[in-house]
Amino acid sequence: MSKAWTFGENMNTDEIIPGRFNITIDPLELAKNVFCEVKPEYAKNVKPGDVIVGGQNFGCGSSREHAPIAIKGSQAKCIIAPSFARIFFRNCINIGLPILECPEAVENITEGDDVDVNLVTGKVINLTKDRAYQARVLPDFVLKIVDAGGIVHFLKEHDIQELMMSAEG
Repeated sequence: MSKAWTFGENMNTDEIIPGRFNITIDPLELAKNVFCEVKPEYAKNVKPGDVIVGGQNFGCGSSREHAPIAIKGSQAKCIIAPSFARIFFRNCINIGLPILECPEAVENITEGDDVDVNLVTGKVINLTKDRAYQARVLPDFVLKIVDAGGIVHFLKEHDIQELMMSAEG
């Protein structure tokens, strides 16, 4: 069971991890200060598998990968939001942090609700309120990248020539 941590609209990357902490790319080090200015209790109380629920345009701001790395380092299962900043969305996939777009879930999940998320089907269940929502499903190839732990790990596991040939044919 996962606990929901909620955040507002236009959560920018400097609010996720302030620039002064971007002196490392170590996920565990960054996680110590993730959301420190907007929700200081998060880093100390988040549990592996908890879910971040954000507002519109989550991850706007700078294109640095530190923000999704800090969230991944906190061991959050995924981020659910109605929409994501494009570069943040791609950075999440690149590092293997699952993200789901589901406006209905965001409207109805409140801080501390128990939620269950199936990344393959996109099903989001609010166990506290006994309600289910359907997120936009991530394509299979994106799920494979996430499962591998990010694009670098995915490419190490797969022969690039084989991938290119399968894409062509």
